[in-house]
Amino acid sequence: MTERMLKLNALLRDVVGKVLLGDFRPEDDTALITVTRAEVSPTLEHARIMISVLPDSKSNEVMAELKKQIYHLQQAVNKNLVMRPVPKIKFEIDETEANAARIEKILQDEVK
Repeated sequence: MTERMLKLNALLRDVVGKVLLGDFRPEDDTALITVTRAEVSPTLEHARIMISVLPDSKSNEVMAELKKQIYHLQQAVNKNLVMRPVPKIKFEIDETEANAARIEKILQDEVK
């Protein structure tokens, strides 16, 4: 991946994080949402925003709410991002932490 793409990914991750912090108002405000990474397509048309949700049981609710508010979130990203074209964002749950915890548990069980 080029240095430019790495910088774009970091910039988009930061901007989306700020937008979620300021503009995203879920109905159930008890979940902690973290933007773990952003992956911009080589054509700069699309971007996958990976998020983690704590507790895990709230992830489906948060994803449904993000899909419901995607238009307003995209508009906020468009206003805050200083690049053109602005990638169309799509949110996905980042399973990295869950997989790491599962592997850690397996390793701990093997040691016992």
